[in-house]
This record gives sequence, C-alpha cells and structure tokens, in this order.
Amino acid sequence: MKTLTHILLLLASLLVSSAQAADSQAGKTKATTCAGCHGPAGISTNPLWPDLAGQKDQYLIKQMKDFRDGNRSDPVMAPMALGLSDEDIADLAAYYNELER
Repeated sequence: MKTLTHILLLLASLLVSSAQAADSQAGKTKATTCAGCHGPAGISTNPLWPDLAGQKDQYLIKQMKDFRDGNRSDPVMAPMALGLSDEDIADLAAYYNELER
C-alpha cells in the first residue's frame, strides 16, 4: 500500500509540474503564425479553420501532437506542427485556453 501511495503521489506531482510548465505568454508570442488562419484572438474568419479560443488545453495538446507525430493528417496543419516541441505545444494550448470565445 505504501508503494502504491508513493506512485500515486509521483504521478500527481508530474501532472502538476507539466501543467505549471505551460507559459501562456510564451504561447501568445508563438501564436503569431497560427493567427494567419485561426485569427489573432483565436477566432477564425474562415469556416474551414476552427476557432482555438477557449478550447481546453488538453484537447489542443492532443490535436497538435497528433498533427506533429503523423497520427492525424492535414496538408496545412501537419507541416505547421512538425517543428513544434512539446513545450511549444503546451504554451500554445495554455494561451488559447485562456482566450474567450
């Protein structure tokens, strides 16, 4: 039981650490490229491109990683996500999560 408790505490601390590591201000700076399609405030003017403002950060992280890692394909997004690090993705997700729809 003591070992299980230690494992759960370790996992919880890892989750908290990764959530705290995201920097929404850095994400705002990194989002300048995204703004071309998704709008400067995360609201797209083209119905073909989704709004990112207000999206849950974990959802955005999964989608961007899927584009980057080839688990999801799109001729525009896949190349855009290819050069993103995990930190870039977390920062972008934190930024868009904070924006209002």
